[in-house]
Amino acid sequence: MMGWDPGDHVSGWGWAAMSISMILFWGLLILGGVLLFRALNRPSGGHEAPSRATPEQVLAERFARGEIDEDEYRRRLETLHASSSGYATRP
Repeated sequence: MMGWDPGDHVSGWGWAAMSISMILFWGLLILGGVLLFRALNRPSGGHEAPSRATPEQVLAERFARGEIDEDEYRRRLETLHASSSGYATRP
């Protein structure tokens, strides 16, 4: 007679293996979808490191925000230019 045979069943380890493999399958499928979505939405040009501001730009920003006055700005700018040309002197 065909039908369900109570002696032919999956043990507890079989259920555990099936459950873990199902979780892994869906986790990998979701991870693949997320990575594909991120790759397609990446701006063209790949991985571009954010550009760092030059010392002159940082000094100009501080002057623009009012953190330093014009005399200090000009003095520090001269010091930066002197140190970049190799003729820096210590005050």
